[in-house]
Amino acid sequence: MFDLSTDLVETKWSKLQKEIQASFDKKIDINAALFLIGIQELGKGFKTFTKEQKQDLMHIANCRILSASDYYELKGIDDEGWPHWENKNPLPVLTLEEQDLFLKHHIVLYFSDIYDL
Repeated sequence: MFDLSTDLVETKWSKLQKEIQASFDKKIDINAALFLIGIQELGKGFKTFTKEQKQDLMHIANCRILSASDYYELKGIDDEGWPHWENKNPLPVLTLEEQDLFLKHHIVLYFSDIYDL
């Protein structure tokens, strides 16, 4: 089961938001962070994406960040350069509040190589 200090995760999340705001001049929420991760993982830079592609980017981001905890594994890249992931382990059953904390924790882990969090 997911068990992390709420205060620690929220402190690091807040620091990450400030770092990204300094870079992009916008405060981000979980969805914006996932979108940025999806773009980074796709590796094609910023461009205009369709609604479906945006949803796919969010999926890529979720799989990528949760791969750090062995929930997903990269299976390969398709002909158009999009990564495909496979679920390895069942995700924990969490309340909405716990889900937010769970995602924030994994987003912070992802960005910890870039920012000193």
